[in-house]
Amino acid sequence: MAIYRFRLSFDDYDEVIREIDIKSTQTFEDLHKALHRTTGYNAEKSSSFYVSSDHWIKGDEIAYLPTQKKTDRGVSLMEKSRLSAFIEDPHQKFYYIYNFDRPYEFHVELIKIILQADPNIEYPVLFKSIGEAPKIFDANNIPTEVVTNNPISNDFDFLNEMDFVPEDTEEIEAMDGRGITTSEKSEDADDDDSDSDDFSEDEDYHEDEYDSKEDY
Repeated sequence: MAIYRFRLSFDDYDEVIREIDIKSTQTFEDLHKALHRTTGYNAEKSSSFYVSSDHWIKGDEIAYLPTQKKTDRGVSLMEKSRLSAFIEDPHQKFYYIYNFDRPYEFHVELIKIILQADPNIEYPVLFKSIGEAPKIFDANNIPTEVVTNNPISNDFDFLNEMDFVPEDTEEIEAMDGRGITTSEKSEDADDDDSDSDDFSEDEDYHEDEYDSKEDY
């Protein structure tokens, strides 16, 4: 039984590479799940392999958790598609899209065919891993540091805790009208008024200093 060695690399992160050995009789679903055991991503996401040309032009699709539209169209399913059925070239290429909601795209290339399986190895198996897969930020996969760096505040939030809505503004203003103080008055308010009055008394300041245009 032949063993295929596939090299999988992120389309946008060339430095992140995984090489996986897998039996020719195993399925695309086996390869899909084997990859995400190495990336740490949730494999239960709608994803697809596409038979590809040497220039990464997508052809026939092999899907995992396909949409109803794809199912009605008769798309091939990963769990039912053996790898050997889609290998037409010793360097066969596949274009792979993981998670159509927030996609990551990969280049997948057959780089070696090993004619005999090792009876002591359980396939698929990771042969080589280079680089760390980029983090995915979503509701189901939030890094711990993001949570710990944003602790919940224990401060009392008057507007939020009291379910404040814009319509409540009139009620708050009415409370002031009934002698109920809802805000503190600045202690310097009287001083500000007196300063303003002093300045206004000197209304002829400019006229005293400048009697004609030549003085400007």
